[in-house]
Amino acid sequence: MGGKIAGEPAWHTGKQCDTGACVEIAALGESVLIRSSANPAGPVVKLSREEWRAFVTGLKDGDFDGL
Repeated sequence: MGGKIAGEPAWHTGKQCDTGACVEIAALGESVLIRSSANPAGPVVKLSREEWRAFVTGLKDGDFDGL
């Protein structure tokens, strides 16, 4: 793998990811990007910072525990 390309986001995977099939996130300007580490060339979800904060708050509050 080569180095980071200018303008390419720096992807981050959670500490609990040991299967290689995890969620990766990256910040790009005013957006937060989400993709699957198992398919990095696949689709990317783009959220605003406000949407990202609402999502993380929902996770912490248990809003998605029933999924």
